[in-house]
Formats: sequence, C-alpha cells, structure tokens
Amino acid sequence: MRDQKLSRRSFLKGLAVTGAATTASWLLGDAVLPVYASEGASSRGILVDLTRCVGCNSCALACQESNHLPRPDRIPDALAPDAYTFVDRRDVPTGDAKQRFVKRQCMHCVDAACVSACPAAAMHKSATGAVIYRADRCLGCRYCEAACPFGVPRFDWDDGLTPEINKCWLCDERLKAGQRPACVEACPTGALRFGRRDELLAQAHAQIASQPERYIDHVFGEFEVGGTLMLYISDVPFEQLGFPANLPETAPPEQTAKIISKIPFVIAGMTALMTGSAWYTHRQPAGDIDTTVGA
Repeated sequence: MRDQKLSRRSFLKGLAVTGAATTASWLLGDAVLPVYASEGASSRGILVDLTRCVGCNSCALACQESNHLPRPDRIPDALAPDAYTFVDRRDVPTGDAKQRFVKRQCMHCVDAACVSACPAAAMHKSATGAVIYRADRCLGCRYCEAACPFGVPRFDWDDGLTPEINKCWLCDERLKAGQRPACVEACPTGALRFGRRDELLAQAHAQIASQPERYIDHVFGEFEVGGTLMLYISDVPFEQLGFPANLPETAPPEQTAKIISKIPFVIAGMTALMTGSAWYTHRQPAGDIDTTVGA
C-alpha cells in the first residue's frame, strides 16, 4: 500500500473547514425554526367590553352547545377539556365592593407560543387567524401547555392512548362559513363584538377616548405578548381582574427565534475553541504526525 502522511497543519485545517461548513449549513439552511405568525391586522377577533358584561353565562352555554361538549346545560366555572370558556366572577375593591364578570378562553395570540412550541404542528394558525388544533398530529407532549403565557390549553387525561388538547378554537368552522363565533351570537348585552382586529382596536380606542370616565386607558391584548385576537376594555385595572401583569410586548416565538439564530455562531466559536485546544494539547517538537502504513 502507498504511504500516507498527515501533517498537524492539515489535520487542524480540515477540522476548521468542517466546523465552518457545519456553521454555513446552519446559516444557509433551515436552522432557525419558523415563527408561526398570522397577519394580525386582518385576522378576526373579539372585543370584550367588561363594563357591559352582566355574568349571564349565555356565551359559555352557547359554546357548550355549538361544540357538542358534554353537559351542554351545565354552567362551567373553570377552563377544562370539556369547557372552552367560562365567566369568571371577580369582587373588585373600588370603594364600595363591586363585582365584575370576565369571559375567559384562549387569547388566540397573533404570534402564538403554543404553535411555535408544538413539534408536530398539531397546533397551528388557521387562515382566519385562530389558533386551532389537529388531533391526528398530537404527540401528547404538552409543550403547548408549558408555552402558553396565559395557561390555557387543557390536556384530556381520560384516554392517554389518544392524547388530545382542548381549548377555544374561536369557532373556526363557523368563521369559514361566514358566521360569527357562537359566544358572540349569544351575548344579549353587546359585551362581545366580532370583527377584524384592526377595526376592533380602532373602536376600542374611540370608546376610551370618548368616555374617559368609564374606561381605563388600556386595551388588553393590543400589545401583550405581541398582541392577541381577544381584546378587552374595562373600567377596572386588569391586574385586579386576574389578568397576568407585566407581560412582555414581544411574542415568545420572536424571542426564541433570536436565541436560535445565535446557535450557528456558538457552534463556530466552539469549533475554534476545540481547534485551538487540540493544537495546544497535542503539539509535538516534530511538525508532522507520521501515519505511514506499510506491509
């Protein structure tokens, strides 16, 4: 067999080239996970005017019936696999004790963390903007539960062999058929309004500006976690109503993308570090490593 001689310089050069090629493949390939954002302005959403809600539960009962959930005549008191929305009753200390009613459900984030976290694309964005679910893809990993900044998705524990996540789907099938969500149809006081997100925001700000004595100057969901399709206006600070306080305005998937985008540079740095370490540790007086192979 012929002689083969590998110099240390050639060895280190090859290692560096390999590292650079790996980094380039990350930079030029699909290393960064896609951010599943919809066009928030044109997406459909719901504006909830909490000053108009009387706690009648018509919305919750309509949701039960429309989604063919068990016990459609039962008024839910919490989110559950068989309860996609409920009316939360809150005592608010504003001088005289007052009670407020808050409709709770999935917030349908414009750039949804649950969608970004799902490794099987079971959670995804509909063309309507709603965050919906494909049960046939679900792995039961519950990453969506962990990722949700509002703690909404509920895992159905009744059958571990067929994992299923349940939450409000914003009546996506009704929307595609040109109908409004069932909860909006059922509301008798006008507390729920359905429409394009940008138009709902304009209405909300117009109401606040025209009646500053009635509303606090805050539309919850306009900026929180990158924006949501569920928007709220209120006469009481939202933290007193159980809404999460101090939420970032940047969507979690956007933050994740920033971190992931730096991974190629971390790999490049580690390659350079290992290359230098290998050279320092294995340096010999002789410049070459003799790998002669002969009979």
